[in-house]
Amino acid sequence: MAITPESLLTLEAYARCRAAERPAIAAHRRLRSVQLTEHLLVQFEDERTVRHQIQEMLRIEKIFEPEGIQQEIDAYQSLVPTGRNWTATMLLTYPDATQRREALRQLIGVEDRMYVQVGATPRVYAIADEDLDRETAEKTSAVHFLRFELSDAQCAAARQGAELRVGCDHAHLVAELRLTAGTAASLVADLG
Repeated sequence: MAITPESLLTLEAYARCRAAERPAIAAHRRLRSVQLTEHLLVQFEDERTVRHQIQEMLRIEKIFEPEGIQQEIDAYQSLVPTGRNWTATMLLTYPDATQRREALRQLIGVEDRMYVQVGATPRVYAIADEDLDRETAEKTSAVHFLRFELSDAQCAAARQGAELRVGCDHAHLVAELRLTAGTAASLVADLG
């Protein structure tokens, strides 16, 4: 379902249902989150998570005018999977400021070394930060937006139950995890 201004709740309607919806959206987000390392979290997005993010931003910013609503939709719409890809928000979390500064310096380019793998097919490396460049010559950002474009064969293999993995092969961060059955099923549902 496409996210349009008409498909969003008004600020008043959202305020009425927000408290009741929070546990369900939190559980849905947890299902789609992969803690790749102690400091690297990958949150796979879908229409539900993006819709929630837009509603939250409209609430926080008290946006009710059509132009502002459309700007929020435009800012997040690219994170909704198309049926042939997976999208994700990648978060690098370091509570200690000194450790964070050093890690972000060492991890320049990490977003381009993130991948998914469907069964025995080749790795699919992320297309990262299409909206704007999130790193400088001195450091990378703590947040990146990723898109993984799958081939027809990869989509079919995923739908047929192939093992799904997410990983990173950056020189300073090497990790790979097999997705749990629940997370894999949730991602396969994105494949139209």
